Amino acid sequence: MQSENPIIADFVKLANAAAGTFAGMTREARDSARERLKGAIGGMDFVSREEFEAVKAMAAKAREEAEDLKARVAALEAKRG
Repeated sequence: MQSENPIIADFVKLANAAAGTFAGMTREARDSARERLKGAIGGMDFVSREEFEAVKAMAAKAREEAEDLKARVAALEAKRG
């Protein structure tokens, strides 16, 4: 049922326009934030999973070799006196 009162009709039109404007501002803010985040993350130097796994394996191998060398040094020092 539509009101015959022009003041109420104008108020309803104003409220609808405000709601549309607010929805547009919300979309614009969300899109702007998304673009800024993409730009910030895009500038960072991330490594791929394969590169990470390769370096992790290299570090584990180096750790094992260091432990072996520690044991050899300890054995030589014990032998030396």
